[in-house]
Amino acid sequence: MHGWTHGPYPPRMTTISYPPKPSPGDRIAVISPSAGLPGLFPRPYELGLERLRKEYGLEPVEYPATRTMGSTPRERAADIHAAFADPDIKAVIASIGGDDQITVLPLLDRELIAANPKPFFGMSDNTNLLAFLRNAGIVGYHGATVMCELGRPGAMHPQTAESLRAALFTSGAYDVKPAERWNDVNGDWADPATFDAEPATRPGTGWTWVNADRVVEGRSWGGCLEIVGWLLMADREIAHDLTEYDGGVLLLETSEDMPSATEVFCTLRNMGERGLLQRFSALLMGRARTWSLERPNSPQEAARYAAGQRDAVLRAMEAYAPDTPIVLDVDFGHTDPQLVIPYGGIVRVDGPDRRITVTY
Repeated sequence: MHGWTHGPYPPRMTTISYPPKPSPGDRIAVISPSAGLPGLFPRPYELGLERLRKEYGLEPVEYPATRTMGSTPRERAADIHAAFADPDIKAVIASIGGDDQITVLPLLDRELIAANPKPFFGMSDNTNLLAFLRNAGIVGYHGATVMCELGRPGAMHPQTAESLRAALFTSGAYDVKPAERWNDVNGDWADPATFDAEPATRPGTGWTWVNADRVVEGRSWGGCLEIVGWLLMADREIAHDLTEYDGGVLLLETSEDMPSATEVFCTLRNMGERGLLQRFSALLMGRARTWSLERPNSPQEAARYAAGQRDAVLRAMEAYAPDTPIVLDVDFGHTDPQLVIPYGGIVRVDGPDRRITVTY
């Protein structure tokens, strides 16, 4: 293990490159860098694997910890190393997120992974690995886990499916567009009836633009807000020289844990106090997840929660980066559809045209 070879901070990256893309027929690693939930809920997992094969023409390859609940950080790190080191594996996708991937980061061999760049797809707790890859000079892809998006009951949301196909197989500009219909209420994976039909969706509400008077373009950074906060607390994968983030596009979204508006504001305030918020040329804030099995909000409660989060974001940005263009309720993160956003890749935010273009 080489681990961190340059002290406690990751090396400053002067170049971040897109890894080679897979083609239909290639092998794709399926790993569980966080929780081994495929072992507990095989139905959405197997459905996701089937769609990788039938709809995308890829051959999924599992690793020892993929279906193992309670696997150790070292076992999960070994799977990551094996997936990146194998020349026959052309891309890597996470089964799902979790809550302790931060413990895997110090065990990763940065040089091995940097020498074998591959597209990695994941979100939520996989923000950890996405940040690691960016610091290793590799563009990753925020979105599209096997169990959640590929394993969606009934069918994948068409906007998710199209975005994932473009991110997997194509290179170049791709316009991400507001959801025509969306959902954030899910059935219980333990109930077979959940998989009898697609989840109900409701009409899209579009995106909200603030300071939309200019066009900006930069490399993205961020991810799940709670995980970004943990990385900042643990001082993991955060550049020591904050000019690394100058001109970038900040991506933030919240999970089904549904942090309070106060928590969201405080995390952003601390980022502002650290001098981070001011670095970015734009903020894309994902549509808030407003419902979970543990907190089954009514539509009215859900609307109040989402409004409170939007207000918290705007209050923090007004205090620390008042002129920064902001787009609220973008369809990425813990929402359905889930657009894939390149992490460390180029994102263009065109305020006058109300247009977001990513480079896959």
